[in-house]
Amino acid sequence: MNKNILLLSALIMLLFGSCEKFLNPYPVGLITGEDLWKHQEDVQGLITRCYDLMSTNYNNNEGAYLDGATDDAVLTSPTNALHKLATGSITTTADPFLTYWDRDYKAIALANLFLKDRRGINTHFMRDAHFNDLVRNRLQGEAFGLRAWYQWDLLQKFGGKGVNGTMLGFPIILEPVDPTAKINLARNTYDECVAQIKADCDSAYQYLPLAYRDFLVKVSGDLLYAGGKYWGRIDGITTRAIKANMYLTWASPRFNPGKDVARWDSAAANAKKVIDFKLNVDGASSVSGGFKPVDYLNWFNPNAPGLLIASRNVSNDDAMERMFYPGGFQGNGVMGATQELVNSFPMANGYPIDDPANRGLYDATKPYNGRDPRFYSTIFYNTAQAKKNNTGAVMYTFENWTGGKDQAGSVSSNSLTNYHIKKFVYMGLNWTDASISRQPHVRFFIRWENMCLAFAEAANQVVGPVDITKYGMSARTAIQYLRERKTQEGANGISPVVPGNPDAYLLEVAAAGKDAFDSLVKNERRLETCFEGLRFFDLRRWSTDLTGLNNPVHGAVIIQVAGTPVTYTYNLNNVVEARSYTSAYLPIPYSEMLRMSNLIQNEGWNGWN
Repeated sequence: MNKNILLLSALIMLLFGSCEKFLNPYPVGLITGEDLWKHQEDVQGLITRCYDLMSTNYNNNEGAYLDGATDDAVLTSPTNALHKLATGSITTTADPFLTYWDRDYKAIALANLFLKDRRGINTHFMRDAHFNDLVRNRLQGEAFGLRAWYQWDLLQKFGGKGVNGTMLGFPIILEPVDPTAKINLARNTYDECVAQIKADCDSAYQYLPLAYRDFLVKVSGDLLYAGGKYWGRIDGITTRAIKANMYLTWASPRFNPGKDVARWDSAAANAKKVIDFKLNVDGASSVSGGFKPVDYLNWFNPNAPGLLIASRNVSNDDAMERMFYPGGFQGNGVMGATQELVNSFPMANGYPIDDPANRGLYDATKPYNGRDPRFYSTIFYNTAQAKKNNTGAVMYTFENWTGGKDQAGSVSSNSLTNYHIKKFVYMGLNWTDASISRQPHVRFFIRWENMCLAFAEAANQVVGPVDITKYGMSARTAIQYLRERKTQEGANGISPVVPGNPDAYLLEVAAAGKDAFDSLVKNERRLETCFEGLRFFDLRRWSTDLTGLNNPVHGAVIIQVAGTPVTYTYNLNNVVEARSYTSAYLPIPYSEMLRMSNLIQNEGWNGWN
């Protein structure tokens, strides 16, 4: 293992790597490994640093850039490592995922140090015995939960079929590693990694409060060391969400060749626990208006009611706006949405654009008219307007036709697909304003929508779309929650906001049975989570070969036709990029393969052994 992961002295030094703070102070001064345990703030810093290692936005290779290696987006730069991954030209010296392997093991090492011999929980944090118990139990639970969190990240990124034909995960490390020992770790089996993550989640749950909410704290004096001040950290309900996501992948075709239905059941059961919490606990509270599933998701609110766990926020940030806007509006246009993603948005009444009877009234000559409200919150298209706060003055009008200022490829800061991305963009920001308004940006790791999607997919596999007996809610209802939600522009979703009254197409597909509904769920997942770094792994867990991964992706070619009014012709079948994957899995970092002979590489990465 990389020395900066293994050496105890390096672990301690990790605590001093930043001047920023996340809820708890960092330790100060230089200390030896044993001196750490003499200072309670340094012991707390072990856990604090784990949180600080988490991504804080979507502008990285495990966020929006990762969608550029899927059928949802195309990266503009041909030298980007993920572009090279998608086109089959990535090299061992440009591995975009090595940093996450290192990051995850750094965090696991910090958690292991806290948990070793129960030294963390036995540290004396507060003079008052009751307050001391609140702090030490919370930290113990978070240590287990954070270890599960980073283990799950390792499993999702690096788990796969080894060249020996066995489904493998990551090397499980549960102890601080002796820095004098020679390290030559082997990967545990995929199933062993699942069992370890489950065990850590369950251990965390025993120590943690159900959720960090002030209204759940029974004694007001306990709010000094409990409750909402720890919002964003791992709590009890978050561990159920981690398990739901883990089981969902483990149940999927690529990782479940035996078609074990119990795995789907575990995914559904854990997701339903989270859904019930959001509806019946968070939703029953009047604090901050409470959680309402029909409310739109405010990407710039670090305290959004639908959140389960998020990163610390980056205040007054414009990274995503710079990333997604074209050069004509002072952006970098680093990626563009594909035609495949655009086509996946249905019409305003919920019918797909390729409905045989065209009940959504799709007009190929005006392909962006009358679409699902979520489309207008996600995609900037030809003639779309960026309006101040979505209702005010027009800040920018997109010209993606041939000869227009935003034409694909005309400058290095324009998308290659003739689509730009609106998701995560704060519509109150205009760099030409005298006083520029920026908003906090935050990474939403798990939220309400993720659990609805997980439950719908898993419950459908167990009992079909409409059964409400087993789980107390149907898979169809979970999808209805998403289709009826408001958008950031204030528009209502597809379905009338009436319980039990889903839109006609949702009813039709649910009645068609499990397979038809599974396709709908997958499309809803695509729409809800695009540019969040999830589709890369979804496409792999859903498939059993490389066929779907290697389909070319398309964009639009748009011609402006002179006249009054001006019109446009659209060619929506323009191939923008071919894809060439030789493996459905990510590689174990080459540097680790060289360091440890016991590691087995994933299949399809023969040059990385």
